[in-house]
Amino acid sequence: MQFLLTAVNAKYIHSNPAVYSLKAYAGSQLQPYIALAQYTINQKTEEILGDLYKRHPDVIGFSCYIWNIDVIQELLWEIPKVLPDTDIWLGGPEVSYDGEILIKKLPMIKGIMVGEGEETFKELLTYYTSKKRKETKGGSKKDEEDSELEQIQGLVLRQGSTGERPLTDINALPFLYEDLQDFSHKIIYYETSRGCPFRCSYCLSSIDKKVRLRNPDIVKKELAFFLEQKVPQVKLIDRTFNCNHNHAMEIWKYIKEHDNGVTNFHFEIAADLINEEELLLLKGMRPGLLQMEIGVQTTNRKTLKEINRSTDLKCVAEVVKRIREYRNIHLHLDLIAGLPYEDYESFQNSFNDVYAMKPEQLQLGFLKVLKGTKIWEKSREYGIAYGERPPYEVLYTKWISYGEILKLKQMEEMVELYYNSGQFTHTLPVLENMFESPFALFRSLAAFYEEKGYFLNSPARSYRYQVILAFAVSIAPEKEELYRELLTFDYYLRENAKNRPDFCRDLSLYRDSIWDFYRKEEEKPEILAEYKEYHARQTIKMTHMEAFFYPVWEKEREKITVRRSKPALVIFDYKKRDALTKEALVRAVTE
Repeated sequence: MQFLLTAVNAKYIHSNPAVYSLKAYAGSQLQPYIALAQYTINQKTEEILGDLYKRHPDVIGFSCYIWNIDVIQELLWEIPKVLPDTDIWLGGPEVSYDGEILIKKLPMIKGIMVGEGEETFKELLTYYTSKKRKETKGGSKKDEEDSELEQIQGLVLRQGSTGERPLTDINALPFLYEDLQDFSHKIIYYETSRGCPFRCSYCLSSIDKKVRLRNPDIVKKELAFFLEQKVPQVKLIDRTFNCNHNHAMEIWKYIKEHDNGVTNFHFEIAADLINEEELLLLKGMRPGLLQMEIGVQTTNRKTLKEINRSTDLKCVAEVVKRIREYRNIHLHLDLIAGLPYEDYESFQNSFNDVYAMKPEQLQLGFLKVLKGTKIWEKSREYGIAYGERPPYEVLYTKWISYGEILKLKQMEEMVELYYNSGQFTHTLPVLENMFESPFALFRSLAAFYEEKGYFLNSPARSYRYQVILAFAVSIAPEKEELYRELLTFDYYLRENAKNRPDFCRDLSLYRDSIWDFYRKEEEKPEILAEYKEYHARQTIKMTHMEAFFYPVWEKEREKITVRRSKPALVIFDYKKRDALTKEALVRAVTE
């Protein structure tokens, strides 16, 4: 007997902790009956179907989410044709709310597991192994089988629901990652809590009102495993990691004290819950050890009240400012377009407010109207139109039109390509001065993209420098030389490129000066002491030197825009990179 737990992930680098948790919780006696299969939504349906057929499972269980339900539903109609004797079960957040309606629409499925599935799956698997033994001995009656299934809480069957199952004891959950072989080159997901104390009206986590914390001693033991194995990243999926001060402090202290210099940890936090003690601890973390995601969502106070968020915006801004000053934690801030009372102008304000906080990443997202949430219940009142198919994304509301949503989607792409990429960290701040606000800059850039047809034929990564140069020159043609230098600086900050882009100046005039510098360093290393074992010809290949008339390496914008009569030679040292941004260390060697 084989029960095949099947995950269809959004990307290859993702893993599905749910199926691993179900298998681990089932215990050693039942695990031989469990197999795992993982695919991605980018694979062809027939490819997945073919692989499922070759496995010939007795039962298939699909882990259903907003990003994979379309692919899974396609498979559901085909599986019975090639595997007519295989039972099919669904589980996961996308099928947990309206299971009794869904099961009527999907005649091919045996049932649905709703809510937390560890205990439910264990009992369901026990049912199937018992059924297999009975079949071997001569079979069992269908009425008996149905009766046995009806005794398992947390199921939706054709004859109705078997009742809600009590929440799982989070400390009884076994560790998922004893064998890391399955997770090579994949993101590790880990939880120290379940539930969320907040009631955000757009979020499914608001339904699970009780927060359960995993025992810190268990957590520390499991984190030790990740640290010993030197996994690159552990992404914690706690809904609000710092909702309990003592819990957060104990775990952050452990991570700091046992830092291996390699592993980094990603947390979702509420910035306005961070206190002075936590800030002091965070200040002492190794640069790059922590990443923090903060859901601001909006700075419209009426909107915040309507969606049940009691965010202290002033506190959020202050905490983000403090953490930014530490220069050691990667910050990711989120906004959601399409919320109640947020019109186009209001969203501009929200965007400008959050952009001013200067996070490493600014995620511009769009409201997803999820079944079971308060915002779904009030969608008619709000005049929200949204997609019929997953991800149920907002089309328009009483406050914002579809055309305005489309403009924001174009802007989202510009923010992703030009801000979140980290490729234009010196060019963008100077460009911002040409516009009344950051929103106006990215909106104007999006209009330029549309005019040139780039949304239909997206430029390659290397060509984006040429695109933004053309855009900048169209705004301020008299500053073309400045923008060329800024883009050259940004380009070489990231990589020691072998092919020199067209927008860079001809360095042949400065070749003798550049060689003189490297020969002097070879004879008596001062600036490049770390390269003393290399000859000048080797060092020049491992570093890069550039000539600039504008002091583009300066942090003060006023200084950057003043052209000098003679160029400065600037060296990019790729052995020494910023732990947070990965940018090369830069030094002006002649001014």
